[in-house]
Amino acid sequence: MNTIQIIILVAAIVVVWAIFSYNRLIALRNRVKEAFSDIDVQLKRRYNLIPNLVEAVKGYAAHEKGVFEKVTEARAKALSAEQTGKVKDMAGAENMLSGALKSLFAVAENYPQLQASQNFMELQRELRDAEDKIQAARRFFNTTVMSLNTKIESFPVVLVAKSFGFKEEEFFEIEEEVQRAVPKVKF
Repeated sequence: MNTIQIIILVAAIVVVWAIFSYNRLIALRNRVKEAFSDIDVQLKRRYNLIPNLVEAVKGYAAHEKGVFEKVTEARAKALSAEQTGKVKDMAGAENMLSGALKSLFAVAENYPQLQASQNFMELQRELRDAEDKIQAARRFFNTTVMSLNTKIESFPVVLVAKSFGFKEEEFFEIEEEVQRAVPKVKF
């Protein structure tokens, strides 16, 4: 082989590698979008369940108005944060909504008749299922974001990533330090 053939061969290998790297980055970016969409679907499911749950509890606990207002307000903030499309805004609003729902369930525990209500129990089960699916979707999203970010930062793919404007994605994280702390169990 002469030098021109070697240069052409090396150039061809570099072009094939660049195409492969670009396609892999596109696939990862699309997987991140899909994972985010999965979170969105589960959040909408939860948003649809919350008004039914609040109404079921309201009938038993009319004097707990503040809790209902907090849940309703947190739900509204979560819905508006979803409109921004920013992961950080959504994570904060979702964390606030989760806290408000915990308050609602704490109120419900004070009403044995409510606990025995089949409608309430079914709504609570559905909401618990939605919460589990949201957590699974968040884990999948964060795993996918980690894969994309790792690929974008890795050499030599970083050269292709920068050339085509690929950027790191944000993780769906807990922002409140209280939620990160290890719970204390007292007997």
